[in-house]
Amino acid sequence: MKKLILVLLAVVTFSCNGNAQKKEQKGDVAFKIEKSDADWKSELSPEAYQVLRHAATEPPFSSDLNKIKEPGTFVCAACGNELYTTARKFESGTGWPSFDKPVSDDALYIGSDKKLGYARDEVICADCGGHLGHVFNDGPRETTGKRYCMNGVAMEFKPSKK
Repeated sequence: MKKLILVLLAVVTFSCNGNAQKKEQKGDVAFKIEKSDADWKSELSPEAYQVLRHAATEPPFSSDLNKIKEPGTFVCAACGNELYTTARKFESGTGWPSFDKPVSDDALYIGSDKKLGYARDEVICADCGGHLGHVFNDGPRETTGKRYCMNGVAMEFKPSKK
């Protein structure tokens, strides 16, 4: 009986966390920038590495990017791909930087994330495949109705040149 329980526990554990799920999330998409896991780990901060490469989520209200209102562009912290402008940023009250529209449709790849037991639209950097956050249909109705809820640690801010 103990062996059976251990075998079942092992199957559940490995089937829920296997690489097959990670591959399925991004499908067979080829990203412009491909690096080894060791390279990403050495280039990114520990927090950015966990979010961008392993789809972790930073704590709400922890990002300094929440406070930014000056004109500029938010770029992927891993590769510099332009993602959002301050003009499209809004206060969602969720604790994460939120935007109603990306710089362009080509800036992002939208995948499927089922980590919580139901499907969510995962926002991924189209250039490097880094996990940025999720998009929801509860954004400002007067614009796009979308809320791109991003991890601040997955982005950097580049002020506009004056």
